[in-house]
Amino acid sequence: MKSIKLRVVNQSADANNSDIVIFQKNIAPSFDQLAVAWRCIRNLGRDCNHPFEYDLDMEVCASDSWGNYTERFNAFPGNKFSMQKDHSGDVLKQEGRSVSPKEVEVYNALDMGAVTANIYRSGKLLAAKTGIAPGQKAVFQFKPTIYIGVASQIVEGQVMSSAIMTAINTEVSLLGVASADIVMTGGGPGREATPFVFTLENVIWA
Repeated sequence: MKSIKLRVVNQSADANNSDIVIFQKNIAPSFDQLAVAWRCIRNLGRDCNHPFEYDLDMEVCASDSWGNYTERFNAFPGNKFSMQKDHSGDVLKQEGRSVSPKEVEVYNALDMGAVTANIYRSGKLLAAKTGIAPGQKAVFQFKPTIYIGVASQIVEGQVMSSAIMTAINTEVSLLGVASADIVMTGGGPGREATPFVFTLENVIWA
């Protein structure tokens, strides 16, 4: 599985030991749920770094109204999956192509019961769509872009509030990147504090 190697480097004057959150936005037109905190970086001291990988491939699984989770499948743009009932119970199966070659679809083919569709990147929850009723589907589409910023009381893998999503507006394009540092500057105590800035540096292109 191909991945982009990244490091968040703290060169800020932050005096509050702030948490750093990274997430992606599902840009599929029909998606109406808030973003998930994909990664949350804590206790990153000045001049320290936090390495992580951004896998180019994603995985998908579904959960049913009974609290069961299916196995994870590799999910590529253009794939369609459906939640079905077979002789063993509720299972997720890959089934043909999605309407758009840029999207991953998860369709609820059960006779009854809502399902949740979950998308993972690098083993961590990236996005989720809850309450998919029978006959409905979830659609996922992502640009090669991450959003990064400073926030508090964020739990990795959980949905963030719209206020936090609005406040975090630093968009970092990873298109064509093989590895890079994301350097955090700014911050500081009291009135002298400046906004945090995240800059892509030491880029090696693919």
